[in-house]
Amino acid sequence: MNEAPHVAVTGAAGYIGSRVVADIQEIHPDWDVTAIDNFYLGDIREIDGVPVEHVDIRNRDRLEAALSGADVVLHLAAVSGVDDCENKPDLAYEVNVQGTNNVAWFCRKTGAAMAFPFSMAVIGDPDEFPITTDMERDPLNWYGRTKVLGERAVETMAEGAFPAHQFMISNLYGGHSVDGRQVSKGTVINFFVNRALAGESLTVYEPGDQARNFVHVRDVARAFLRSAEALLEERDAGETGNTEYEVATDEDPGVMTIAELVQRICVEEGGPEVDIELLENPRDETLVDEFGVDTSRARAELGWEPEESVAATVRELLRDGLDGQE
Repeated sequence: MNEAPHVAVTGAAGYIGSRVVADIQEIHPDWDVTAIDNFYLGDIREIDGVPVEHVDIRNRDRLEAALSGADVVLHLAAVSGVDDCENKPDLAYEVNVQGTNNVAWFCRKTGAAMAFPFSMAVIGDPDEFPITTDMERDPLNWYGRTKVLGERAVETMAEGAFPAHQFMISNLYGGHSVDGRQVSKGTVINFFVNRALAGESLTVYEPGDQARNFVHVRDVARAFLRSAEALLEERDAGETGNTEYEVATDEDPGVMTIAELVQRICVEEGGPEVDIELLENPRDETLVDEFGVDTSRARAELGWEPEESVAATVRELLRDGLDGQE
């Protein structure tokens, strides 16, 4: 009888990582799970009985000791977000580039499979749609550049050594619960919902019709679970090399449309009527009125389908928030 698979998750205390660990525990309770984080942002210390060990991916010796014996590493630790990377460029480089190299180097030495999200920020200003992973890399900011460097490292080190999946993920939204604790992040939809619950105006940067593709954190976590299952099979079959997938949905509304949706549903759920404020845009960001993404590869090869919707999630978040205020 084969031993149970050993799957390690970096960034396990975070927004995506904590959901991934919880999903593994639910779907594959027989798997051996290692969860690590340096608690830079996330501070969850245990997930369904799995302790989250304090390990910093920048420390290669500590990292490799923690990952020892892993068949698959789901590498989710990162300094994420444009502003955080701009404000702390050295930290972003050390974590997103050097840390990712450390994980990929461990996988090259041991043959462990690896999954890594490199973000849609690597594309920059797309000039055609739908978006695919084959498009030229032209990031607009330091966050996107660090992700390009991470992506290239994984691809280079996987060749001839281990199987790797890399995910180009669109804009995250929504929340989830780990052991009764709500886990969220200040992404644009969550930001609008929290502003509405506080009775504050929803601030939209000009021009307002800039579109974004949105995918729920629970759907992204399921993609990593599917990836782990597939990577275990690929590793057992002796396959090596890099495969890239788009993880997104067919929902790509403009930012103003999202604000108006939150404004309307908030009133329908008995919450305050909030204003929408259009502000001068301080950011160098993609300004397009559509943001379609081709997700056919993830659907065909991983059997992954998004299950959540923006409108239903906004209503759920507002309803839960308003109930909590009573």
